[in-house]
Amino acid sequence: MTSPDIFHVDDDPDFAFFMENAVREVDKKLTIKIVTNGKEALQYLKLLESSNCRPRVILLDYNLPGLSGVDVLVKIREIRFLANVPVIILSTSDNPEHKENTRLLGAESFQTKPMGYKALVDKIKIICDAWCTD
Repeated sequence: MTSPDIFHVDDDPDFAFFMENAVREVDKKLTIKIVTNGKEALQYLKLLESSNCRPRVILLDYNLPGLSGVDVLVKIREIRFLANVPVIILSTSDNPEHKENTRLLGAESFQTKPMGYKALVDKIKIICDAWCTD
């Protein structure tokens, strides 16, 4: 098993579709794996751990059904194998309390989801420049 460069957790199929295309537009060599809920995310991350594979960055929606993005963040930070993998929270909210809470729980960054495809590509480029280069 090979690890994706970007592991993305988001329940919005439209946003996930645009995310996948934005990543390809930024760099065709980058790989992305998208799952739609927290339970699936944790199962996939445990599979990666058992294969000794780490994603370069985890993009995590704040508002997930079932296990919230915060719940998943806490679980990720409990997995020692993933301790150094940056987790970036993506949200439609820009609530300062959410930002501070996720930072305290170990998120690298809290980003508001961009409006429009071009803005998404620009945000992915910034994220990839920071966390997906060798």
